[in-house]
Amino acid sequence: MKPRIYRSRTLTFQKTDIMNETLNDVVKKERVYLLDELRGFAIVCMVCYHTFFDLRFIFGVPVPFFFEGWFDVIRDVFAGLFIFISGVCTKYSRSNLRRGVQCFFCGMVLTFVTAFAAPETPILFGILHFLGVAMMIYGLIFDGRQRELRHASVIFIAAAVLFIFTKNVQIGTAGVFVLQFELPSALYNAGLLFPLGFRPYGAGYGDYFPLLPWIFCFAAGTAAGVWVKSGVCPLGRVPVFVYRKHLPIFGTVGRYTIWIYMLHQPAVFLILKLVFG
Repeated sequence: MKPRIYRSRTLTFQKTDIMNETLNDVVKKERVYLLDELRGFAIVCMVCYHTFFDLRFIFGVPVPFFFEGWFDVIRDVFAGLFIFISGVCTKYSRSNLRRGVQCFFCGMVLTFVTAFAAPETPILFGILHFLGVAMMIYGLIFDGRQRELRHASVIFIAAAVLFIFTKNVQIGTAGVFVLQFELPSALYNAGLLFPLGFRPYGAGYGDYFPLLPWIFCFAAGTAAGVWVKSGVCPLGRVPVFVYRKHLPIFGTVGRYTIWIYMLHQPAVFLILKLVFG
């Protein structure tokens, strides 16, 4: 997959002061560098997580903090950031359907490989599977929509609420506080509903990112993409720093996330195999 250049042609502005660059100038002519940099940072964090995972579950090396609650929270934050940015980038894609098919195919390659390399924790519906399905759904249903800012705001708020409401689906509950309730066990015993979040009890999956709740994180990103591309959000104009360079190293990494994600797992495995046997 070729790296994508994120540009916006929504705003027009005739430059009058070269020393006082405005948002309109930056949005019109430059890449949205912050997207690449945040995505690069997120993928680096995910590589670190998978290294710790392999150490603990494949090579049996004690990693005490791996089971700490705070580590799970950090993992979900970085993965959520990656998913959210992928949603933002749907507004810059020529074909989300094609990108989704490619991403899902890469996920299936990992499924095939891990079925033999790590049969105890195969990747049956990891982040590439999820992103592939999410992009295909968006491409089939929502491409070309969400053009008005007020619609983007509604979608963003609704997605945030639904994410919170469904974030515990994997452990058998939905809702929050007094509205929390247990989900029927039949959903989890069915066995084939794991892509939705209803993983069979006791099943061990590696890199598991089901549609619930993550589809709502992705949806929030698609709404934010409207604001980033137009340069205008409900609070006013999008800050200029969003479109400028900050940490080029992360920006470079962020432009090749699909390849890094695909190749880092066998690379990490081989390195750890040489070190720990």
